[in-house]
Amino acid sequence: MTIRTYGPNAVDWEERIDLDRLRRDRLAKLRAKLEQSELGALLTFDFSNIRYMTATHIGTWAMDKLIRFALLPRGGEPVVWDFGSAARHHQLYNPWLDGPARARAGISTLRGAFHPDAGIAADVAGKVVSVLREHGVADAPLGVDVVEMPILAALRAEGLDVVDGQQVFLEARRIKTPDEIALLAQACSMVDAAYEELYGFLRPGVRENECVGLVSKVLYDLGSEYVEGVNAISGERCAPHPHVYSDRIVRPGDPAFFDILHSHLGYRTCYYRCFAVGSASPAMRDAYVRCRDYIDQAIALVKPGATTADIVSVWPRAEEFGFADEMAAFALQYGHGVGLAIWEKPIFSRLVSLDHPEVLEEGMVFALETYWPASDGWSAARIEEEVVVTSDGCELITKFPAEELLVAGRKYWTAGGELNTLREAQSHLNNGSVPAPNGESR
Repeated sequence: MTIRTYGPNAVDWEERIDLDRLRRDRLAKLRAKLEQSELGALLTFDFSNIRYMTATHIGTWAMDKLIRFALLPRGGEPVVWDFGSAARHHQLYNPWLDGPARARAGISTLRGAFHPDAGIAADVAGKVVSVLREHGVADAPLGVDVVEMPILAALRAEGLDVVDGQQVFLEARRIKTPDEIALLAQACSMVDAAYEELYGFLRPGVRENECVGLVSKVLYDLGSEYVEGVNAISGERCAPHPHVYSDRIVRPGDPAFFDILHSHLGYRTCYYRCFAVGSASPAMRDAYVRCRDYIDQAIALVKPGATTADIVSVWPRAEEFGFADEMAAFALQYGHGVGLAIWEKPIFSRLVSLDHPEVLEEGMVFALETYWPASDGWSAARIEEEVVVTSDGCELITKFPAEELLVAGRKYWTAGGELNTLREAQSHLNNGSVPAPNGESR
């Protein structure tokens, strides 16, 4: 299987991503999982699930506000209630929602910002139960993904049996369609480009937050919908891994690793790369080799029929790299599905996977990430690859080189005596004017 990376534009001379098919296939998968469950309907407040169900989006500014909601009744079509004029926009531009019939004005409690006596929670529950009764499923369990307590109370006050519906959503999203896989590959190609720019920029004297700004600009210039985060970690901050960037100034000899998370048409990346800056110590090189070996062993096992337990069994126990137990080391030797959200099914961790293994299937897309602290007590290596499970194995969609530790920001003497960054020196190397690091001419 070869996963193609298409240009992001639609063209008439080549079949690329079919967005109509994407919408149809996602809804069909969700309907199928609903039919297999005991639920009468699925109610969602989560942005990823709303998008999967209704193919609507109103901007990342609203993601943490729980202001929108959508409902899929068994045997019916999805209905979305949206914020302000967004519902009107859906009526005009989202023909798959049949205008006002299934794109309606509605608002939740704004995480409690509305006065509790304003009746907003009761209004939400009334809107939902009206559709449930229309489809004859008001007496069946209602599956909900995430919900605020006033909304939950109002739904139950209507006599609804509210249960966990998140598992139904995540089961539908577990296997990606060909169009979803293509979008995930496109998202990774944008990060490939960001790492190329970052590698040329990274050198002693720059700050972690400057690296974050550079990566964000590259991604937005390429058309990213949302840069969810750039994890920029350098120097002694690498061990233990703090999972957040700072304003630290990068120094010669530092390790530096980055995780780039962004969204392309809703589809995310989670994509670590690790560098040494200026030079790499023996301890750092050894840590990288160990980290790379663990991820390569895991990738070699990925194929349909293998389990998450098989994968994590080749990773070290928490005690082997300085942690008391698997909870304390969680997410350092780790794997997770990637799709409309960063962490989807399946999950790979010694914390859960040995006792609760999940079977890998063709069409799954997930990230595998490993970590290893260096023997010097402060350096560490971190690597992550995104893989697509194919019919007979897997294919990587993260392409920026990571087989060996790359050294960024190295200085070279030119024939004229001046110092140049690696990028500047490369042009001299190509012209044969720079001695190799061992003194031999190139």
